Amino acid sequence: MQAAPGLALLLLAAAAGAAPPAAAQVRPFSCVGVEALEDAQVAVPFPHGSDRPDAAAESALATALAWALESPRRNICVLGHALASEGGAQTGQRLAAARARAVAARLAAGGVDPARIRAEARVAGFTRSEAARPARGATVILLPEEAP
Repeated sequence: MQAAPGLALLLLAAAAGAAPPAAAQVRPFSCVGVEALEDAQVAVPFPHGSDRPDAAAESALATALAWALESPRRNICVLGHALASEGGAQTGQRLAAARARAVAARLAAGGVDPARIRAEARVAGFTRSEAARPARGATVILLPEEAP
């Protein structure tokens, strides 16, 4: 019996010590177009080239966490961003995704149900948020409240 090509590659990667591909976040909501929702956004700054928030991000993270805990019926989109000066297109996309995941992990560690959080990378050129466009980091956006 022959293994499927995808499974064979996964087994080969595991044998070589490589990490398996990341699992997709299956969420019943979408973050498409959320940049237009400007009433509940928090910009979380990151150091240049880093995927870990530093002390400068603590106030923004605390604000985002407080909002999320005060509104348990609102889902959350975390959009990661990276500047062009932080690498090429692929590197920037990976950095933006890592930043979004880092913020999502901090929210979950603070008590927010991970099922309410969706983390995505955004290319800066397509970001409509004035707060996020010049910044490197992540934007936390609370979606409108879900109906009961």
